[in-house]
Amino acid sequence: MPVHQATAQAHPNIALIKYWGNRDQALRLPSNPSLSMNLDGLTTTTQVEFDPSLKSDVLILDGREVTGAGRERVGRFLDQVRDLCQTFEVLETSKVYARVESRNNFPAGAGLASSASGFAALAVAASAATGLKLSEAELSRLARLGSGSACRSVPGGFVEWPSGADDRSSFAYSIAPADHWDLVDVVALIDVEHKSVGSTEGHAVADTSPLQAARVATAPDRLAQARSAVLGRDFAALADVVERDSLMMHAVMITSIPSLMYWQPATIAVMQAVVQWRANGLAACTTIDAGPNVHVICSAEAADEVALRLRVIPGVRQVITARAGGPARLRPDL
Repeated sequence: MPVHQATAQAHPNIALIKYWGNRDQALRLPSNPSLSMNLDGLTTTTQVEFDPSLKSDVLILDGREVTGAGRERVGRFLDQVRDLCQTFEVLETSKVYARVESRNNFPAGAGLASSASGFAALAVAASAATGLKLSEAELSRLARLGSGSACRSVPGGFVEWPSGADDRSSFAYSIAPADHWDLVDVVALIDVEHKSVGSTEGHAVADTSPLQAARVATAPDRLAQARSAVLGRDFAALADVVERDSLMMHAVMITSIPSLMYWQPATIAVMQAVVQWRANGLAACTTIDAGPNVHVICSAEAADEVALRLRVIPGVRQVITARAGGPARLRPDL
């Protein structure tokens, strides 16, 4: 059997309406629908090579070989790809291992959705390397099996992920392309170290919070508000629902067992500052994923001013700016 190889690139995404908690942990079927924006300029580039000479899957992340739980997670994902190959009679043997080399141009494991871009790129590269011909919806569904939010990094621009009824119907799709609205995500990096409790573990304990049921029950209304705001380019409406939804997710985290408190003093300082800036007329709002870093969503006109102000807040180590990004794609040139 010949060696099969492909390279793909994907962007992380910032959730405007958050995904937190699963109805099914193994299949990563979400407890609630979500809405996100891909982040241009931030990329994960992944090369996958299925090689019959390998005795096991190999994972190289940012130049270092990964073993243990990280490699096992990728191996389980590749098993899903191998199963699809058997279904469609693509691979010539039942078990061909792969060498996966992936690199990020942004800090991984710090609440910047590196698992989202990572598994989106892996889904596109692995399926192409084996000769699978998957639609965008099928690629999104496949990426979801590696990391729930990865399904949102497969389509481009502004992306909605409905809860879905089952494994087959839970995938994400674009509601508007990247150039629909010139929003900017100005990220205040407060801590770039790998967080001690990852999102996968956090999702698993979400239902231990007494607030989760109320958050999930009201999520569809917030998503409808956010979708309408995005489609209508209504920043004031978007800011209101985005901040409220983020705070609700973190309230669940804080009241889970065990409690997950990702915020640091600088996190709160940025949140409070942005509220004041908006009150004084600057079009900006905050949202925070599972980590201490703060995403300040703003208009393109306000982006430079937001970045300038963030840099002088004590505890902000670095500022990254990203506009809306496109879909995951193959990169045969790399």
